[in-house]
Amino acid sequence: MYKIATSPSPSPSSFFLHSSPFPVSSLSLSLAKSLSSTSYPLLSLARRSNSRSLRRRSPLSLRAHTSTVLQPLQKSISTMASENPFNGICTGLPKPDGGEFGKYYSLTALNDPRIDKLPYSIKILLESAIRNCDNFQVTKNDVEKIIDWENTSPKQVEIPFKPARVLLQDFTGVPAVVDLACMRDAMNNLGGDSSKINPLVPVDLVIDHSVQVDVARHENAVQANMDLEFQRNNERFAFLKWGSTAFQNMLVVPPGSGIVHQVNLEYLGRVVFNTNGLLYPDSVVGTDSHTTMIDGLGVAGWGVGGIEAEATMLGQPMSMVLPGVVGFKLSGKLQDGVTATDLVLTVTQMLRKHGVVGKFVEFYGEGMGKLSLADRATIANMSPEYGATMGFFPVDHITLQYLKLTGRSEETVSMIEAYLRANNMFVDYNEPQQDRVYSSYLQLDLAEVEPCISGPKRPHDRVLLKEMKTDWHSCLDNKVGFKGFAVPKDAQEKVVDFSFNGQPAKLKHGSVVIAAITSCTNTSNPSVMLGAGLVAKKACELGLEVKPWVKTSLAPGSGVVTKYLLQSGLQTYLNQQGFNIVGYGCTTCIGNSGDLHESVTSAITDNDIVAAAVLSGNRNFEGRVHPLTRANYLASPPLVVAYALAGTVDIDFEKEPIGVGKDGKEVYFKEIWPSNEEVAEAVQSSVLPDMFKNTYEAITKGNPMWNKLSVPSSSLYSWDEKSTYIHEPPYFKGMTMDPPGPHGVKDAYCLLNLGDSITTDHISPAGSIHKDSPAAKYLLDRGVDRRDFNSYGSRRGNDEVMARGTFANIRIVNKLLNGEVGPKTIHIPTGDKLYVFDAATRYKEAGHDTIVLAGAEYGSGSSRDWAAKGPMLQGVKAVIAKSFERIHRSNLVGMGIIPLCFKTGEDADTLGLTGHERYTIDIPSKVSELKPGQDVTVTTDGGKSFTCTARFDTEVELAYFDNGGILPYVIRNLIKK
Repeated sequence: MYKIATSPSPSPSSFFLHSSPFPVSSLSLSLAKSLSSTSYPLLSLARRSNSRSLRRRSPLSLRAHTSTVLQPLQKSISTMASENPFNGICTGLPKPDGGEFGKYYSLTALNDPRIDKLPYSIKILLESAIRNCDNFQVTKNDVEKIIDWENTSPKQVEIPFKPARVLLQDFTGVPAVVDLACMRDAMNNLGGDSSKINPLVPVDLVIDHSVQVDVARHENAVQANMDLEFQRNNERFAFLKWGSTAFQNMLVVPPGSGIVHQVNLEYLGRVVFNTNGLLYPDSVVGTDSHTTMIDGLGVAGWGVGGIEAEATMLGQPMSMVLPGVVGFKLSGKLQDGVTATDLVLTVTQMLRKHGVVGKFVEFYGEGMGKLSLADRATIANMSPEYGATMGFFPVDHITLQYLKLTGRSEETVSMIEAYLRANNMFVDYNEPQQDRVYSSYLQLDLAEVEPCISGPKRPHDRVLLKEMKTDWHSCLDNKVGFKGFAVPKDAQEKVVDFSFNGQPAKLKHGSVVIAAITSCTNTSNPSVMLGAGLVAKKACELGLEVKPWVKTSLAPGSGVVTKYLLQSGLQTYLNQQGFNIVGYGCTTCIGNSGDLHESVTSAITDNDIVAAAVLSGNRNFEGRVHPLTRANYLASPPLVVAYALAGTVDIDFEKEPIGVGKDGKEVYFKEIWPSNEEVAEAVQSSVLPDMFKNTYEAITKGNPMWNKLSVPSSSLYSWDEKSTYIHEPPYFKGMTMDPPGPHGVKDAYCLLNLGDSITTDHISPAGSIHKDSPAAKYLLDRGVDRRDFNSYGSRRGNDEVMARGTFANIRIVNKLLNGEVGPKTIHIPTGDKLYVFDAATRYKEAGHDTIVLAGAEYGSGSSRDWAAKGPMLQGVKAVIAKSFERIHRSNLVGMGIIPLCFKTGEDADTLGLTGHERYTIDIPSKVSELKPGQDVTVTTDGGKSFTCTARFDTEVELAYFDNGGILPYVIRNLIKK
């Protein structure tokens, strides 16, 4: 039997901010069986002490302190660990020079040939199941399902998964901490122990979503934007700082540190955990869909809804369908002038066409050796855009080189390699490769990738650069849609003259008004960032200049980027072209692009100009980047600079000059585009290991504004009814220990009738609050000036604002409005046209249920739990759609909303549904009479009847539905145990 050492040797890595102080989860004991009530004060004391002293202690002393506090628990934990039926394969991992790194569960010791053929990504699920097996939350049968993946995955079997940690950003982190605080109150009200509401796995929260590009093209832009960020978000930031002290095992990375996924890649990612002497693979779920970026480092990670993440924090295993795995073979190498962004846009289009929703994608092949770790992370980052749960790159020598580059210690990297080799989870391309079995296969020769961009409204609508001008004119001609603006022929060449700060300026359809180097997707990649700097340098030398009315910005994903741009001398040229650094966060990619100049705004709105934004982001849905840029293109950072210089997307870079330089000479694209050799030389000479080490050594020191925030020391939060940022949500009001049971729907009205590809941005926008919206009225009524509205994303801690912001996207198309675009609907009983929130309020006050009709891919886009919370608060009981995005469907279930799918070949239109009917959904009143994927009957008051599939995909999801949602389920279980 394996016994935890009472004096575990500290991790040699100085980059571990913290490791779980809760070894029970590492040895797979259920919360119910492993913790006595007397254990909780010790655990809370350990983590709360750690939180408050985080800045004063090194990570090593922090770990040692945690271990000392927990030592009295070790003996009982060791005894309880014997419940794991796989303890017999827990063995030591020797160090090359004697001693051992720690203990680990050996997959090879099972001597099962099926394991050798498993995809690497599935092996991570297997190891977790073995390590956490207690025959309660995780059973031996679950382990067997995973081992037999080749046969079980096509059958959609359900397995539990316990991730090693949870990752949050502030937009989703604030409501998560609000929910945890509210759950503590609910535990108190029901007579439970509120201290049980504490994360049991490490939780990292990076504040990166709040900074906006208010100030651009200025040398002091970073500080000016941060000042405004703190003015707007002081209350939110103080709340998060309170959370880091009130809850154990939670680290908050302050504003101005970088983008969450880049910080995760460069710093937080462990690859292999060493928790009190037990080694196991790093795995993470995050409340941001681009958590998948860490897959490029060989860490299994993906996005989940906030409510699902909260349950994971509290020790609940994630229930998931054992996924199929698409094997994606890469060969060859990229041609000169082709970037990682071109590659990822190509891969995205291929995988969207193949169909990978709900699946893992695992990359392999000799082409892997030609891709840097940053290139891999770029591809993994856009997993949500191609629809996969993960885009996974197994660990190999390139991974280890990156770990060393980014400041991980030699001993840590040695431990990672030794562990993965021992468990046959390391890829060594110098050795013969074991054939893996995949569910399906794709292949790409990297040499076939061509320069491209994507748009104007979806990430997977790839356009070859050489075909861009033709495609743009087609978009002007086409009817309104994903590839169309329906601009009349006689208006397509219209030129608008206006005055910009006293100088003459011009705009036409396709004019670039925003050019942003932003987003975790690209700013983590030195080759494209330095490539952008080289384009700027060549342009400056040839006399080209970006027009002053183009809003240019550079928002790096970490301070490391600034260091190597300065080291290379290229930041100077970027500044000359207006790409001054504006802050360290997501900015334009999530809609925090700030206002355009008044003269530009007037020129666009007064003349109905289809203006363009070009950004190095991952999302370009209409209405997301900026309300006034109807055309939004995703491009590599060097292409962002090129399009800014051209000033338009209506250009053929091969045939037309990009501009006029010195002495009136025309300058072409090829003259400013750097070669691969130039880029490689810049990377080699400018990206240095000390840059990563120095940047992240100081990350928890914060900044003066963060450090000055004063927070209370209480474990329960004191809600302020006057606050417009943090508000106690109503989820648990009137809650009892008895589950409410399943609910059907009786004579419900249709709140909205929507089409295909409705995104979470349509349902719950993150950007600016429109001046005439219900949310604006709420804020004005409470004395908030319009200039202080901030964004919906920043106000996610207030349910009153967010309920009013649900379905508030100005570009949403509701069929009940007969072609009119905007956030309104028809109140069916009266025929009144109202804002969606106002109509929903009328229905609720009259005691009427509501449903939503939708098309395919409902809820695609960001993993936004408010896209489920908001409809629930508006009174929506069910969504009937052709298909759902994976995370959003689970979020709906988590909030007690019924997700129904039309049968194949059917939808609202084919069934003749207009949305003016009343709907009854027949659901059994006892959960025992329900099963996953059950058919249910929907009838209308007009006599129509049709069958749908209830998308409760697992037994656990049915339990959530029975309890009225995942959080009430967790609370009741914790009280019972």
